[in-house]
Amino acid sequence: MDKRVYLLTIVSFVVGMVELIIGGILDLVAIDLNVSIGQAGLLITIFSLVFAVASPILLFLTSKLERKNLTIFTLFIFLLSNILAVFSPVYSVLFLSRIISAASASLLIVLCVTMASTIVEPKYRGRAIGIVNMGVSGSLVLGIPFGLMLGNAFGWRAPFILISILTLFSIAGVYFFMKKITPEQVAVSFGDQMRTLKNSKVLYAHATTFLVLAGHTTLYAYLTPFVKDTMGLDGVWVSVVYLVFGVAAVSGGAIGGSFSDYFGSKPTILSVIILFIVAILAVPFSTFSVPFFFIVMVVWGTMSWAITPPMQSYLIESSPGNSDILISLNNSSLHLGVAVGSFVGSIVVDHAGIENNAIIGGIIISLGLLTAIRSIRVPVTPRNLSKGIKSKTTD
Repeated sequence: MDKRVYLLTIVSFVVGMVELIIGGILDLVAIDLNVSIGQAGLLITIFSLVFAVASPILLFLTSKLERKNLTIFTLFIFLLSNILAVFSPVYSVLFLSRIISAASASLLIVLCVTMASTIVEPKYRGRAIGIVNMGVSGSLVLGIPFGLMLGNAFGWRAPFILISILTLFSIAGVYFFMKKITPEQVAVSFGDQMRTLKNSKVLYAHATTFLVLAGHTTLYAYLTPFVKDTMGLDGVWVSVVYLVFGVAAVSGGAIGGSFSDYFGSKPTILSVIILFIVAILAVPFSTFSVPFFFIVMVVWGTMSWAITPPMQSYLIESSPGNSDILISLNNSSLHLGVAVGSFVGSIVVDHAGIENNAIIGGIIISLGLLTAIRSIRVPVTPRNLSKGIKSKTTD
């Protein structure tokens, strides 16, 4: 497999870190910029929302541009946004930097995934997507503890300094090692991108991603208070929990991609979701034993990101000529799921108790299993493909 895939994985990791890296240092941001914890928390919310909305729009605006140069330019914008965060004198400036970084990150993630699938042989496509998604999943699950460690040691601006430095190395890596890649499709308007959702096969696939990540985040966003309240674990153990979960999630991206190549995307999607449901529902019943809890958590963490590679491979197989669009919308579905899941989780915590977050999350993921089955059962016919953008090739 082309080793440049690993370069794209590094880029996706660096870019993805910025979303949740601030989650563990909200109190430090709030104190330094004289805002409430709630206002500081909006820095995460605005990132997820902008990421979800900006991805399809920016994809349309840049669809005619050569991919290597576009990646370098977007990384430069991403770099400037993080430098702005480092020197933010007030909350509003930091808020603005989050909007810019989210918009640039949304495009960069799509570029990394689509370039990885382009530069490898078709038989390695699922694996390549899985490896790149290891970078994304790793950055999301490791962002909070990593930001917490750096922030407490050197101040809340330190994580953004590190991201800026890593972004410079990413720019150099793409410049020296990536070849120019011509875009595979003509410019497609935002309206036309939305019309791809008229294809029920595609719509249910995006709904699956949304529901699975929403169910996952319903518990994961509140993992710290969950383990403290239900198991009485202290700060050191919380760090261990995040570390173990992060390793499992990163491994899940590779496992999902490899299984997709060996067994096919459809059976992999269904198997992963079923295991996901079982694991997350078992979490509240595993808290009586720390070793048993860690075993269940490893399965939960692995499945939480094993779903993304086969789902994106499935979308590419369904409509190869529209891969950029479908992956972009799928990433939007993912981040909308994160935003909605964290919101639902907050309601459950306030009104039903944190021990019920896993149950509600499992129910939401179960709905995702139903939409996945529905998507897979929709036949690929000329009439169905005509609902939205026709691909260059079809199954």
